[in-house]
Amino acid sequence: MKIERVLFFILALSLCAGISSQADQKEDMEKMKAEAMAKWQVYSTPGDGHKVMEQLVGSWDYSLKYWSSPNTPPEESTGTNDVKWILGNRFLEMDVKGTSMGQPFEGMGIIGYDNAKKEYVNTWVDTMGTGMMNAVGSYDAETKTMTEKGTFTDPMAGQQTFKGVTKFVDADNFSYEMSISTPDGQEMRVMEINYTRKK
Repeated sequence: MKIERVLFFILALSLCAGISSQADQKEDMEKMKAEAMAKWQVYSTPGDGHKVMEQLVGSWDYSLKYWSSPNTPPEESTGTNDVKWILGNRFLEMDVKGTSMGQPFEGMGIIGYDNAKKEYVNTWVDTMGTGMMNAVGSYDAETKTMTEKGTFTDPMAGQQTFKGVTKFVDADNFSYEMSISTPDGQEMRVMEINYTRKK
């Protein structure tokens, strides 16, 4: 009888330990779930980085200069750029219409701010090619400039790296300058765009 009682006691303790262990595991899982949800909430909520992008929102007229080489005069053109918030003010959509090399031109850009990486992300497509330009960048509040670096496909030279600098002049004007890396490691300015808000 004593042995049976001892065995019963051991079995009872084992069952209690099992129940306690399951309860602890469930509590741990709930804690992990809550922590994950909190992180996703921060990641998906527009913040200070997105407020900077508000400066780009609106309808703009632009004038563009494009240099195919440093020693040739630039090609000049004009157009419009309509910029609006999408997906709950998480991203900006740019809708560009103009001319390029005497032909109608259309382009579309998506700009966002990645809360986790702490950097701006930019994707651009247009009627001048079938590839995508992708870039990441940062904002300097002191100089009111957004600087990005990225890549695009050049059908002659292959993958090209570029740098783009957006400078906010005032509430109704901003500019964008793009340069590419030459084979000798130098930077060559290839594009300059000045934007004026439509009245």
